[in-house]
Amino acid sequence: MFSERIDRMEESLTLAMSQKARELKAQGRDVMAFSAGEPDFDAPSVVKSAAIEAINAGYNKYTAVSGSDELLGAIAGKLKRDNALEYSTKQIVSCTGAKHALFQLFAVLVNHNDEVIVPTPAWVSYPEMVRYHGGKAVLVPTKPENGFKITPAELKAALTSKTKILVLNSPSNPTGSIYSKEEMLSLGETLKGSDVLVFSDEIYEKLVYTTAFCSAASVSDDMFSRTITINGLSKSAAMTGWRIGYFATARTEIAKAVTKLQSQSTTNLTSIVQKAAIPALDGSADGDIERMRAVFERRRNLALALFGEIDKLKAIVPMGSFYIFVSCEECERDSMKFCLDMLDQVGVSTVPGAGFAQEGYFRFSFATDEESIKRGIGKIAEFVKGFK
Repeated sequence: MFSERIDRMEESLTLAMSQKARELKAQGRDVMAFSAGEPDFDAPSVVKSAAIEAINAGYNKYTAVSGSDELLGAIAGKLKRDNALEYSTKQIVSCTGAKHALFQLFAVLVNHNDEVIVPTPAWVSYPEMVRYHGGKAVLVPTKPENGFKITPAELKAALTSKTKILVLNSPSNPTGSIYSKEEMLSLGETLKGSDVLVFSDEIYEKLVYTTAFCSAASVSDDMFSRTITINGLSKSAAMTGWRIGYFATARTEIAKAVTKLQSQSTTNLTSIVQKAAIPALDGSADGDIERMRAVFERRRNLALALFGEIDKLKAIVPMGSFYIFVSCEECERDSMKFCLDMLDQVGVSTVPGAGFAQEGYFRFSFATDEESIKRGIGKIAEFVKGFK
């Protein structure tokens, strides 16, 4: 009955764990969810005001498929100001979330059996998108001692004549690791002379704590020419439900191809959201964004201190994002079993490392208030005591 494409795709474990937690709550269970990647903050007031003004002004018609000139100009300005990247508005496409941008890029670029290198641990949706479009996701395991980042040697070993794309996610979901400028340059040197494209997912760019952020496309002319920069406002501006994402590429033909696909699917990003996104891009909301980042940093430090008191668990220190990747190997290698048992016994929902292609770990989101973090990690400590 169903297409081969949809049969190739697995359900997102992140969303599945969130749904399981909601079901238990509906049954009256006391459940604390640390599984969803969603800030608990409200969107900045300037964003909401811009949306209300757009509604009152009747800004409710179609725009150009890739976005209004005003929005595309704001994105171009943001990329130049924050990332030292210069794109024309013809090289930028706005989409209904960064996930939508990625899905469409895979759709227009991946042919049957094209290989896409995905360093793991990796966000759950990358491999599934590749498989849906008929490509082969080449999962390259990375090492904790390298900060869970792919090395030039590991990249070189994974490259074949069929390699089409390398996916980089910095800061990373789930590990919070960040590639330095030097590391990006080294990866770029490894790709020189090839036709491999780089998808640089920079959605957590504004949530950085102990090191500088470097955009992949900014490190060299060669990397600029091959890199597609993907970003959005869900994480940095707490606009998950607004669904605003975008990408930029030096290869105008790629932007045109995605625009053609989008014209036959979703058409333009919601016009009102386009207006609301502008103050989140032009610097007007930078104060709100920095205040949120500072709160996340305090929460990160609190959670790391609490996990540090639990024997048998080892928390990886995240340089960015709002996740902590925690090793539970001393308790249970099967991460799905560990997380389901923890949810059932103490009512704490996290995401199994298996969903990120990394057994023996789970992902804990600290995108919630400090009291919940204290109580939730306290319950995790209670659960872990059951392992001898």
